[in-house]
Amino acid sequence: MPALTTRHIARGTLAAVLASAVLALASAPRAAAQELPSRLADSTFWRLITTFSEPGGYFRSDNFVSNEMAFQRVIPELQATTRPGGVYLGVGPDQNFTYIVALKPKLSFIFDIRRGNLEEHLLYKAIIELSANRADFLSMLFSRPRPAGFDTAVTADVLLEAYARVASSDTLYQQNLKAVKDWLVAHHGFALGDSDLAGIEYVYSAFSAAGPDLTYNFGSSRSGRGGGGYGRGMPTYAELMVQSDGLGAQRSYIASEANYRALREQELSNAIVPLVGNFAGDKATRAVAQYLKERRATVTAFYLSNVEQYLWNANDDWRKFFGNVDALPLDSTSTFIRAVFNGGGFRAGGGGGMRGPTILAPMIDQLKAFKEGRINSYRDVVQPLKQPPPK
Repeated sequence: MPALTTRHIARGTLAAVLASAVLALASAPRAAAQELPSRLADSTFWRLITTFSEPGGYFRSDNFVSNEMAFQRVIPELQATTRPGGVYLGVGPDQNFTYIVALKPKLSFIFDIRRGNLEEHLLYKAIIELSANRADFLSMLFSRPRPAGFDTAVTADVLLEAYARVASSDTLYQQNLKAVKDWLVAHHGFALGDSDLAGIEYVYSAFSAAGPDLTYNFGSSRSGRGGGGYGRGMPTYAELMVQSDGLGAQRSYIASEANYRALREQELSNAIVPLVGNFAGDKATRAVAQYLKERRATVTAFYLSNVEQYLWNANDDWRKFFGNVDALPLDSTSTFIRAVFNGGGFRAGGGGGMRGPTILAPMIDQLKAFKEGRINSYRDVVQPLKQPPPK
């Protein structure tokens, strides 16, 4: 073996140093950059909203609350088949909170074509963060004085019945509205313009006016923004909050103090990000998909309500939607959550609800069926899919 010279040693040392440096650059910073955060800075939260959102669109009603009575029925199965710590995607107002509490994602994105839904979620965010418990939350949400005598063990039924007997207070409404706006703008530093602040006030006025009796289609004549009228058999906020999972357990985010605290921690962490986005749009879903892929995160569940009914009525929007789903990072447990109404042609039993059941479907399986040409109508996504013929 030839003797090692100083030159050889220097070269070997330099090579080792360079190799170590390359390894450090390739591993440590990349791992840090790809970590999915469980807490977002205020500036990051607002940047995601402003950069991921699309221009707002029209829908025929304000959708202040859900109109789906059966949405809790799938929670036991979801908990058994999905894993906590992933990413939740959803649409619409606060039924998403109940799913988030049950599924325990690390981060959530809520889409809606209406900017009013984003404004409603910002209103909820402020009120939840400003309210340490359920009784305080309902007092602020409805602008009604808190009844005396509640402890942390009180049921949602008792809480909501008590607030139904209390009249709303304009003094509390004005005081709380100012607190909400100050919290969002001054405390969080969100650059909300006059239009968004007016939108938040519009939503808050509905909760103050109707209280626990607020419905999906409340306020069609209030300003021309909504549709559908008051009532018409729609479930109230109170009725939705006291539904069960079909096995006797109430799962809503105000069913217990533990549920509410879990939701409040998510809001305090800026971990529920509302976006303006069309499921068939070119930007919002794909921006979220890229963000998640860069952080090696996986979608746990995607709550669609019955949005697909509308996509199938708009040329190739349903194809664009599945194209957007294809961009998302999925695994074998990623699950679609759908509400099926009478127009879906769904005839399977189970679920119950206002006009139809809530159903689940593996996202990867349905994406595969779409690519194979086995999904060509709304009925195809709510009925058991036909299997491809054997080769």
